[in-house]
Amino acid sequence: MRYFIKLAYNGTSYHGWQYQPNVASVQETLNKALSVLLNKETNVMGAGRTDTGVHAREMFAHFDHDSLIDIPKLVHKLNSFLPADIAIYDLIPVADDAHCRFDATKRTYQYHINTQKDVFLPEKSWFLKQKLDLDLMNQASKLLFNHVNFQCFSKVNTDVNTFDCTIFEAEWQQNGTHLIFTISANRFLRNMVRAIVGTLVNVGMHKITLTDFETIIKSKSRDKAGTSVPAHGLYLTKIEYPYLK
Repeated sequence: MRYFIKLAYNGTSYHGWQYQPNVASVQETLNKALSVLLNKETNVMGAGRTDTGVHAREMFAHFDHDSLIDIPKLVHKLNSFLPADIAIYDLIPVADDAHCRFDATKRTYQYHINTQKDVFLPEKSWFLKQKLDLDLMNQASKLLFNHVNFQCFSKVNTDVNTFDCTIFEAEWQQNGTHLIFTISANRFLRNMVRAIVGTLVNVGMHKITLTDFETIIKSKSRDKAGTSVPAHGLYLTKIEYPYLK
């Protein structure tokens, strides 16, 4: 049987989601926990890859097991076994061909910026003391809807068949000194959100114009776009599937 795992993690102590030799990853930590508790080597497939230091408020993974699982019992055991920075919310039986990565129809990320130093948020939000023109940044965000090719925001030398993505939502909101950028799409390229935020910050600082921003997208050149903002301000917040509510 195949099971989806709904989980969250604080990415501060991990070199991203995906397994890498000799460093801690969320995937490896979860594999080890499941293998011990199920008494069988178990490997999970993640819905996507998050980079070193990136957090997930909602992440999905799947694994196969040859017998029925007592879901509440295993969720409890996993949360007791796993470190404090990984939480398991649910295990969901799904069809044998369900795939947490390929079946996802929409993903949502948020990027957090603090414009005032906060000693409680050094690893959860990017401290940026420069004043930003949020109205202009939202105008630039709307320009993303006019395009589907976002190669200019993709990590170079990445192994993908297409740089096309459909963006459903892109908006900045402010709550006092806390700025949040929310972006949703059917898929994201590697480093895409952090590069978009870095370029939008350049707009907000009046370093580039709205015309410049659109020219950058059309250029398809990563060198033209802004610097990738720090990973610790980025959160994967939601993944949607046609068969999950």
